[in-house]
Amino acid sequence: MKFTRKILLLALLTHFASSALAETPSNEEIYQMMLELKKEIATLKAENKKLKESVEVVEESVDEVVVATDEAIKEQAKIASRTTFGGYGELHGNWLDDQNGSADKDEVDFHRFVLEFNHQFTDRLRFYSEVELEHSVAGEDQVGEFELEQAYIQYDLNDKYSVSGGVFLMPVGILNETHEPGTFYGVERNNVENKIVPSTWWEGGAMLSGKYDNGLSLDLALSSGLKATVASNYAPRSARQKVGEADAKSPSITGRMKYTGLPGIEIAASINHQVDYSQDTLSSVDDATLFEIHTIIEKGNYGLRAMYARWDINGSGPASVGADEQFGWYVEPSYRINDVGLFTRYSVYDNLANSNADTEIKQWDIGINWWLHKDVVVKLDYQNQSAASSLAELDGINAGIGYAF
Repeated sequence: MKFTRKILLLALLTHFASSALAETPSNEEIYQMMLELKKEIATLKAENKKLKESVEVVEESVDEVVVATDEAIKEQAKIASRTTFGGYGELHGNWLDDQNGSADKDEVDFHRFVLEFNHQFTDRLRFYSEVELEHSVAGEDQVGEFELEQAYIQYDLNDKYSVSGGVFLMPVGILNETHEPGTFYGVERNNVENKIVPSTWWEGGAMLSGKYDNGLSLDLALSSGLKATVASNYAPRSARQKVGEADAKSPSITGRMKYTGLPGIEIAASINHQVDYSQDTLSSVDDATLFEIHTIIEKGNYGLRAMYARWDINGSGPASVGADEQFGWYVEPSYRINDVGLFTRYSVYDNLANSNADTEIKQWDIGINWWLHKDVVVKLDYQNQSAASSLAELDGINAGIGYAF
């Protein structure tokens, strides 16, 4: 039995071994399989390379788009930051009684609405402009006017000097260049910087400006000038041509020297010379010269403004009515606590100072400014005038609100 079992076991082992040997590939078959596997690997590598190159192209395209978009955004931001927009405006209410006649004034007026557009071309070249609508409504038979107050190019020659060309505000007085509502006390601009220095006064021409490290600045302008008329008694305010087809037979020269080297203090003096005050239209009018000096002091809560201005006009025409000398001055102390400021002002002006009549206008103002914001102000004041019985003498209340942005 044992022998028989051994024979059967040997037979079974022989059968399984033969089967296993029959299923094992030969060396040739193994070689062929390796060649096919190598080809497949090469094919996969080639396809993988193409896919990688496609991905790199897509990535490069995406990168280019991102860079281009980023550059475009930056360029638009630069353009936007170089162009600025602003403006200011003020609404006035006046309730004034004429003590010498019937020239009472009871009205509400949106006195001025101004828009400013400026652009910085380069670090050294820029453009400024102002357009203004006065008295709310402009047009034929309307009380208002639409005006271009400023439109000029300014170019920096170096760190100290710049030159401007176009329509610009004359470098004279305190308010003529800086007159946003929140920058001065009182609803109405003071009489001296209205009747004598004819704010707002602009001309067309060129101006050279210099600023120095010691706080001194100089301005010299050659421009169009005023054109006085007999009907207005040669008053400078009525002589403004506003650069609208302005008669330019006779030029105007203006110079200013200003010192701001001490904190809170400004001292300035200006001279304007008109070669012919009537632009050669009146033989009885010759040259005219305006001299103006002022100071601004701001120390802590206290403030003070003071100014003197005078016209000397040659010619038999102005002399015949006493307009050959026109002058004005004012003193304005103020006190500010946080957002509330109190002021009083005493002013005197006379556009016919050499006449035989009493033509001098004296005025007291007392009032309050309340700044809701540094650029938004509410104003209330009382004025009291003293004038000869032949002139209007207006006493009463002024109220207003103004803004700038």
